[in-house]
Amino acid sequence: MRDASQAAERLFEIAPCGFALVGNEGLVAHANAEFRRLVGRPSEELVGKASLASLFSIGGRMFLETHLLPMLAHDRSVREVALDMLRPDGSRVPVLLNADAAHGEGNGIALLVVVIETRDRHRYEQDLLAATRSAEQARIDATALANTLQRTLIPPVPPEIPHLTVSTAYRPAGDGSVVGGDFYDVFQVGADDWCVVLGDVSGKGISAATVTSFVRYTIRALAIDHPDPCDLLHRLDHAMHVDDTDHYCTLVLARLTRRPPHWAVQLALAGHPPAVLRSPDGHVSELGTPGTPVGLVDEPTFSTAHHLLQNETITLYTDGVTEARGDDGWFGESRLYDLIAEADHDPQVITDEIARQALRYQGGVASDDIAIVTFAANPAATVNR
Repeated sequence: MRDASQAAERLFEIAPCGFALVGNEGLVAHANAEFRRLVGRPSEELVGKASLASLFSIGGRMFLETHLLPMLAHDRSVREVALDMLRPDGSRVPVLLNADAAHGEGNGIALLVVVIETRDRHRYEQDLLAATRSAEQARIDATALANTLQRTLIPPVPPEIPHLTVSTAYRPAGDGSVVGGDFYDVFQVGADDWCVVLGDVSGKGISAATVTSFVRYTIRALAIDHPDPCDLLHRLDHAMHVDDTDHYCTLVLARLTRRPPHWAVQLALAGHPPAVLRSPDGHVSELGTPGTPVGLVDEPTFSTAHHLLQNETITLYTDGVTEARGDDGWFGESRLYDLIAEADHDPQVITDEIARQALRYQGGVASDDIAIVTFAANPAATVNR
């Protein structure tokens, strides 16, 4: 028994938290080494001479006397109360205090007190708070950058083209804070020559957006001297390999040349879904021959399809439409083609209906970016809608 008592005393003395026994008169009756270190006093200045209250800051003393002691009398214990212990030199040590009212009578001990230093905890909390604030600011900055990039990569409205109606839609994935790789572009290359481009760069984030910008402006630069979309795609593919990017891009590239009262369309695909051609009676067919994505393989294959656009509509879209996932699986090409066939024969109606139905199918939140372009010859029109 004596050995066990000595072992218990030894454990009490070397424990890594401060232990103290407080007598009925409020004086410290016994304190271990960690407690003495925290208050900065030797045993002879502490035991039987210092009251528990005197070891805390003025605010701590008031809180102890007005709140903690009454709580101990009523509940018999208090847990994790943050206080500052006061050393003789005036420095403070933040601690968490646990205390229990002593059980039994006649031993002269009123309280069992445990204090744990929280100086490092405060530092960790401050570091965590700073990291949280930094992460939140980074999120805000990333969202602002995403919005800026999207405004740069996605024109707000297509340009006005005489005798051609062009309708576009873009819906970013999720809350729009992550920059995606979907884009479209409509630009003029001659008096009666226009290019319509829709693409999807692999990946997400700033690196994908950088490649998206590179692809878009490289196409603009190449389109002046390379009227054949197939030739242009080969040169774009070479540029992406020279740039040594980790991303690739699927594209549909259409060159439109005015042939009054119609438009001659040259169209090439780079690993992208075919364009959807709709006649006024609702018949739907595909336009374009599958090719390989640009920037992916060493020997890509592309081909140019030719079509005289009379009274049909042509719709281009990214896989955010067909790969939208709902309760019945993928949205899919069949559902898309049926939707186009049943819609009014109008580019604006077709575009808006595809975007609306694709979002609705996946509960109103796009799992991937959605980009859509629909155009049609309109001999009487001089302004796009």
